[in-house]
Amino acid sequence: MDSAKITERLKSLNVNLDDYQNDDITRDFHTLFQIIEDLQTENEKLKSRLEAARDEIERLKGNNVQPLDKFGNKNDDSDFSSEKDRKKRNGQPKNKTSKARKHKIKIDRIEICKIDKNSLPADAEFKGHQEYVVQEIIIKTDNVKYLREVYWSYSEEKTYIADLPVKIKGEFGPGVKSMAMIQKHVCNMSEPKIEEFFQNVGINISQSTISRILTKGEDVEIFHQEKVEIFKAGLVSTPYQQIDGTGAKVNGENHHVQIICNPYYSIYFTLPHKDRLSILDILLCGTPQQYFFNEEAFDLLNIFRLSRKMIDRIHGSLFGKIIDENQMRREIEALFPEPDKGKNSRLRIMEAGAIAYYHAQTEIPVVHFLLSDNGPEYKRITEEQGLCWVHEGRNYKKLKPVVPLYQEEVDKFLTHYWDYYEKLLHYKAHPSLEMAESLSSEFDQLFSSQTIYTKLNDRIEKTKTKKAELLLVLKYPELPLHNNMAELGARAQARKRDVSLHTITEEGTKSQDTFLTIAQTAKKLGVSAYKYIKDRISRKFEMPSLASLIPQTEASPQIILNSS
Repeated sequence: MDSAKITERLKSLNVNLDDYQNDDITRDFHTLFQIIEDLQTENEKLKSRLEAARDEIERLKGNNVQPLDKFGNKNDDSDFSSEKDRKKRNGQPKNKTSKARKHKIKIDRIEICKIDKNSLPADAEFKGHQEYVVQEIIIKTDNVKYLREVYWSYSEEKTYIADLPVKIKGEFGPGVKSMAMIQKHVCNMSEPKIEEFFQNVGINISQSTISRILTKGEDVEIFHQEKVEIFKAGLVSTPYQQIDGTGAKVNGENHHVQIICNPYYSIYFTLPHKDRLSILDILLCGTPQQYFFNEEAFDLLNIFRLSRKMIDRIHGSLFGKIIDENQMRREIEALFPEPDKGKNSRLRIMEAGAIAYYHAQTEIPVVHFLLSDNGPEYKRITEEQGLCWVHEGRNYKKLKPVVPLYQEEVDKFLTHYWDYYEKLLHYKAHPSLEMAESLSSEFDQLFSSQTIYTKLNDRIEKTKTKKAELLLVLKYPELPLHNNMAELGARAQARKRDVSLHTITEEGTKSQDTFLTIAQTAKKLGVSAYKYIKDRISRKFEMPSLASLIPQTEASPQIILNSS
């Protein structure tokens, strides 16, 4: 029996605990309800395992089966999104209203529609024109045969040939190249479909050529360099950065895409690992990773719970030193002669030294505040870390009790949760010390509350332990309350994955990251990605770089509450 049927059966019992004055009876009912919840949870796990076993049998037989999602459920259509609740409290309208677009339309030419004068009465008088705007696009070839003058010098015994226009690099012009890039990286078209489009409009091009245009050559290198400039400009545009990750495959192997962003840019990096060292490599903007064992590094080693004996040993050999990657590897091998032992400790030592170096170096702007989900790879990297209220709200949405009484408790608590979120929004608009202190106290009250549903109480207690991260906005009102901007960036990567499944080569992966960065940043800055890409490929460089359009406004946000 599924959870919906169980819920209906429980509703039909019409149990109202308010009718029972005996505490023992009430307690017994809750015990029974809890048993029902536990049995239902166990039942769902067993069903999932049975379905996985059946699918494995079918695969072994050579039959095709629908792939499982990462949670092992093919048909789970549960919606754990908290977006409706957030938008409702954020003052956003339920329905989007249509906006007039005529004033945004560029008029390329004007045609006058005339009336046959013979069809008009004798007293008809001209009163001007009535506007009617029609949008149209022309897709046609512009294939050019260049006749390059050739001269021969008898005295020098040398041939002189006229140069091609600067914009011409290879057999295809900037229009074809930029169209291929836009179709691939903005419109999410596959390479076979791009080839089909070009064949239909009269361009004779192969899939292999399209692949080379998208991943190799001087044209692509221009955008790789612009990606670096965008990142450096973005890092100093706000004192905080937002980050999120999503899965990817490179040549069939699992990888991870990290998206770093703020309101002015989004940047993408595909990496084989998801750990602190990978995030630090990103934040160093390509400069070599180094390790600094100062006081901060040893404080981190204590936090990471390395043994006192190991910390003392590292202190004796590395304190005060900055070492490179090769030296770090040698030190690790000396500390752990047996390669199969101490894997976690090795990683923590390297992370501590890398974090301390990142904070101490002055070549790359250091991110002070990072807004993310609760992933361990993001912790301790920055001075302070903020957590997303929408992520946290999603955890409550995942509570799906089959006992109606318990579902009412969840719904009631979520109402209080989003009421409190609304107060935080008001605080961001009008911050004050008095309101910050009041909201801090109210947080303690809200997330100390007890309900009749044990799993809800456990969830509330977990939220309470994240107070400092969730209420970082009380200290810095400029910080966002949610990480939706980074999640939207991750969604763009996910749509890529839906179309192309995975990249094959390192060049293809790097190209995808770069052009997702260009397209998503251009979108945030109100720039046409098509025009921008074509401007660069045609070597005109008439449009300002995206990096130059990112405002350089790095400043520490106003501190309101010094402690939570």
